Amino acid sequence: MASLADLPALTRLPHPAPTPADLREATIADPGFGRVFTDHMVVIDWSEDAGWHNATLGPRGPIALDPAAAVLHYAQEIFEGLKAYRLADGSMALFRPDQNARRFNASAQRLAMPQIPEELFVDAVRQLVLQDADWFPQVDGGSLYIRPFMFATEAFLGVRPAKAYKFVVILSPAGNYFKSGAPAVSVWVSEYTRAAPGGTGAAKCGGNYAASLVPTGEAFAKGHDQVVFLDAEERRWIEELGGMNLFFVFDDGSLITPPLSGTILPGITRDSLLTLAREEGLAVREERYSIDQWRDDAASGRLVESFACGTAAVVTPVGHVAGRNHDFTIGSGGPGQLTGKLKARLVDIQRGAVADRHGWVMRLG
Repeated sequence: MASLADLPALTRLPHPAPTPADLREATIADPGFGRVFTDHMVVIDWSEDAGWHNATLGPRGPIALDPAAAVLHYAQEIFEGLKAYRLADGSMALFRPDQNARRFNASAQRLAMPQIPEELFVDAVRQLVLQDADWFPQVDGGSLYIRPFMFATEAFLGVRPAKAYKFVVILSPAGNYFKSGAPAVSVWVSEYTRAAPGGTGAAKCGGNYAASLVPTGEAFAKGHDQVVFLDAEERRWIEELGGMNLFFVFDDGSLITPPLSGTILPGITRDSLLTLAREEGLAVREERYSIDQWRDDAASGRLVESFACGTAAVVTPVGHVAGRNHDFTIGSGGPGQLTGKLKARLVDIQRGAVADRHGWVMRLG
């Protein structure tokens, strides 16, 4: 692994007109999710000849692109999502950023893009969060959502990997992800599929999400909060809830989550919850679980809870499932006890309220 001394240092560019403090405070009083952005961003270039270079931390603003930039035509683009948290002592922290860097590089490899040294990825995130720490929202559950992304910039119309890229990091003050305010979400079983074996389902690339917009819109139009995707081969096995991993909790205290088979994104929240559940002494199985099993187990009472997890929403109970051939409620239709317990344990670690025995929390400054 490279040391930071061997990597391009971030040059800091002055901001000509940072947001006034009173306007900033008014903006982050109710930030919602993904619609408010901080003053600064990180940009690092890569080229076949020079490698990683021209690293800057400067004012957030538009990015100039040639109309023939490869990303606009062949969709070489990947991204990540992680959060900065405020700890009880007032300091800031990241949660497992090394895992985000690792997954980012796995996505890059799948899309024939250059891999960024993990140390450079984490340092860019760290320095940007410290720069814009005043943008942290004081709302309940607030955080700074961090969006690193990379895209092909070479002006070339040809189907081959580009020879130039930009890596960028931006920040968004965030409140709650789901807007319904319901204690548990209602989901729609889609007839569309998200990913096929051998495809890009395990990569965090924009094309996966673009393909989910029509089915997600269908779920919203029918009054549901999210969409459930089944596998592409048999249209039987549960895969993801939108862009989130799913868990199923049974009356004997055991859990099932679909296995990482190449069509499911390997969630960092998923991995963390698996660790915490096993520490609780719970039997956790990573195995396929069908939509018919979900329905039948909910009807019999064997299944008592379901929840989805991901960086943006953390842990979200699933209370109701509907589809063209399905309409059932899980348990009481509200949040379950184990779901709440696992979420509380995870959030307490993320926010420094309990000891971090796993080395997951990276304190900043």
